[in-house]
Amino acid sequence: MTQSTPETAAKTPADFWFDPLCPWAWMTSRWMLEVEKVRPVEVRWHVMSLAVLNEPKLDELPEQYATFLRDAWGPVRVVIAAREQHGEEVLGKLYTALGTRYHNQGLPKSRETLVAALAEVGLPEELADYADSDAYDTELRASHKEGIDKVGQDVGTPVIAVPGADGEQVAFFGPVVTPTPRGEQAARLWDGTLLVASVPGFYEIKRSRTAGPSFD
Repeated sequence: MTQSTPETAAKTPADFWFDPLCPWAWMTSRWMLEVEKVRPVEVRWHVMSLAVLNEPKLDELPEQYATFLRDAWGPVRVVIAAREQHGEEVLGKLYTALGTRYHNQGLPKSRETLVAALAEVGLPEELADYADSDAYDTELRASHKEGIDKVGQDVGTPVIAVPGADGEQVAFFGPVVTPTPRGEQAARLWDGTLLVASVPGFYEIKRSRTAGPSFD
């Protein structure tokens, strides 16, 4: 009997909602790309927004984080504009191009960085104009709502949803992890995450973070 491999088995869709500026979502997204190599999983990318999530309490937040959230509108608006004009298939590539620049390279959240990321994936630089436009905010909010409604308002990005045993999606926030697990470690984390997320009534495992995201 031939054993199934990630290449030959039917792939399970894993819907992943991200904000391109969130460093922890970036770590999780790189883990998901590793999971694709070791499990029959196909990631489907979606947009959510920390700016939208925190909009109701913006005035209550520390000024440094409030400034971060105001700056977060630009990149996510560009990403949603790219999706609307060029299709969902560009999301994963554009996220990688942006995230590599923001997180691994530490480049500024400037128009120049946006244009460079767009050019890398073959998208027109004019999409960078949408950083200052609310033209697709309705679509952005709808995509955000689709993801956050699966897990509740008291979490953030990323949100991951997969088909459950009963046909309904199982969704969860996280996992929050650093550095990016590779190989069999990535596979074990995926298996364990699905296991606990599939238990009715299970909500949270948590411990204090002692390290920031490691982008190596």
